[in-house]
Amino acid sequence: MNVTRGGQGLARVAVVVRAGAAPLWWLGVVAAGIGLLPPGLTGRRIGVLTGAALFVLATAAVAYGRRKRYVALAASAARAGKHDVLQDRGVTSRNWRRHHRWWLVLAFLAALGSAFAVPAAAGLLLAGCGAGLWLKAAWLGRRERADEVLLWVRVDWLRGGAGSPAGKRVKAYRSTGIAAGDADPGGARRKTPALV
Repeated sequence: MNVTRGGQGLARVAVVVRAGAAPLWWLGVVAAGIGLLPPGLTGRRIGVLTGAALFVLATAAVAYGRRKRYVALAASAARAGKHDVLQDRGVTSRNWRRHHRWWLVLAFLAALGSAFAVPAAAGLLLAGCGAGLWLKAAWLGRRERADEVLLWVRVDWLRGGAGSPAGKRVKAYRSTGIAAGDADPGGARRKTPALV
């Protein structure tokens, strides 16, 4: 394995995926709730029905998007070296949210503004994106449990707003045993200490 001197900073793939789920979900729910206040051009009923359809489509698109890329990167994952530094779950989540905070704000404002045309629809679309990320993280967790490995991505490949662990900048994953780090398979906070 080719490791630079001093090792690499590694972030959990599932944690990066999961990091955007809660902000998108809650911003979407709030935007949809506020978006029900104005009647809009289409009326609330059409807005909610449109939003429900967008929610389902967004959830499916995000949950199933780029799965082949994730599978290919996981299949070729090299074992992490002893000098690699495993980033904490909280740090990974905070970094993702900090790099994407303005996109989240703009998406929220756009969802609120669109409510004057189609009430609640864009808010439900945002919430669907968040739900899709949760489902994708859960899918990654099932793969990690089945293979008994945790998947990691180099932190420097996630910088500069490139927060996708399956983006073009990502060349390969690293893997560790199932007990490494402070997050369970799928990226959730580890509830009990791992057995080493």
